[in-house]
Amino acid sequence: MGDRLQGKVAIVTGGASGFGAGIVRKFLAEGAQVMIADLHIDAAEQLGAQAVRCDVASDVDVQNLITVTKNAFGSVDIVVNNAGTTHLPTPMEDVSEADFDKVFAVNCKSVYLMAKHVVPLMKGQGRGVILNVASTAGVSPRPRLNWYNASKGWMNTATKAMAVELAPEGIRVNAINPVAGETPLLKSFLGEDTPEMRAKFLATIPLGRFSTPEDMANAACYLCSDEAGMVTGVCMEVDGGRCI
Repeated sequence: MGDRLQGKVAIVTGGASGFGAGIVRKFLAEGAQVMIADLHIDAAEQLGAQAVRCDVASDVDVQNLITVTKNAFGSVDIVVNNAGTTHLPTPMEDVSEADFDKVFAVNCKSVYLMAKHVVPLMKGQGRGVILNVASTAGVSPRPRLNWYNASKGWMNTATKAMAVELAPEGIRVNAINPVAGETPLLKSFLGEDTPEMRAKFLATIPLGRFSTPEDMANAACYLCSDEAGMVTGVCMEVDGGRCI
């Protein structure tokens, strides 16, 4: 137990599993009050945080999320845009329009909607932190994950655009870029989860292992804490050297 986020109110989207759940556990341990936004409420509530069922690509749902969180805790100090999705490894011309739309709705439109509804609140407070969970795919793209790569590159650029615009308002915006990890999306990234595919993927990571929820949580805790008070517009690679 620590106090690095003591007194802070945080929203974590997609916080019921994977990297998001790791971030939720870390934030709770460091003293934050946490609201999970997820479609899987039962799993979210098992983490010991409050939860709101939320489709992060829905304007109505995101607005409701901010309202419920403010009513429950009085403010919103931190937002972690962690919810994400991908298409299966596919030649770019064969990705369906439906899959393309879903990837950009969940990975990109959600960041826009969250900003639309939380930035006015943070401006009023004169403070706030937004953390976008992007991916090494947006820094060093992998073949056949084409439009997923593009969506995560969008997140990295959006992070810098948000940071430079919101800095005068006392709002910091950063991103973390994980490599693939033991999350529900791993099978989708690999195409098929076999020892051979895992070995091939791990061979591209100098430290020789996947990212863990704890890796992401530790980086997120630092960037969202007052320790990082001079850090904004950073897209931090938490990837075992994958992007070197």
